[in-house]
Amino acid sequence: MASSRRTMIKNLVAGSAALASAPLFAFEESKSTTLKNNIHHSVCPWPYRPMSLDQLCVEVKNIGFAAIDLLGPAEWPIVQKHGVHSPMCNGAEISLTEGFNHTEYHPTLIKNYSDMIPLVSKAGYTNLICFSGSRKGMDDETGMKNCEEGIKKILSLAEKNGVVLHMELLNSKKDHKDYMCDHSAWGVELCRRLGSENFKLLYDIYHMQVDEGDVINTIRTHHQWFGHYHTGGVPGRHEIDETQELYYPAIMRAIVETGFKGHVAQEFIPSAADKIASLRKAIAICDV
Repeated sequence: MASSRRTMIKNLVAGSAALASAPLFAFEESKSTTLKNNIHHSVCPWPYRPMSLDQLCVEVKNIGFAAIDLLGPAEWPIVQKHGVHSPMCNGAEISLTEGFNHTEYHPTLIKNYSDMIPLVSKAGYTNLICFSGSRKGMDDETGMKNCEEGIKKILSLAEKNGVVLHMELLNSKKDHKDYMCDHSAWGVELCRRLGSENFKLLYDIYHMQVDEGDVINTIRTHHQWFGHYHTGGVPGRHEIDETQELYYPAIMRAIVETGFKGHVAQEFIPSAADKIASLRKAIAICDV
């Protein structure tokens, strides 16, 4: 998640060069709108600004999918008129740094999520994002206990409304220094302690490659706790093609093999002038 995404959230509350003769990613980049549907595709809107949400809806449907992440109540009517789904909602969080790990934020967060959860359900959506917050000198065990305490106060409401809260895993090495939920093991332990199908992790492949690596093995081992995925190229968080170190077709196959039925959202920052061409190529790479 980049600074522009942090700005968006506030407003809502709210390598190596390609080998010419033998490309690493062997696929036909087609204009076809026919996808295999083994992966349910989505995209995060902030990297495509200043393109309007209306236009992005048109573009994703031209590519052949119909889902856009990280939207709140103000945006839902826009995507709904285009027949586009919102598989990961936002708008209840304070910020990435002010999360459930600090009890001083609990009153605001509990009110925000108590208000938002029924709205998500009423709009026909399922998933709502949340954040651990930054450590600010706090040890991981205290932060986990605080997260458990705060989230438990809204979990029964989430269960009643059929809404699944997703805490995002973000790297603290480069992009979000001091963020607490920065390793899968920490997030998985929080899931175990909460013990509810209505609390899961948003596994951001880019962020976890930066902080811990071992992506495919982690997905295979802990997939039951991962309710949603985001992509991004490493290094640089740009296109997920042959210019970066992750091989996304293998990652997507690992996700499919777990029986995952949720969404994988593209959240890379296009470096090419034609951002939609980059998105189209990313969808083709991930459409295993």
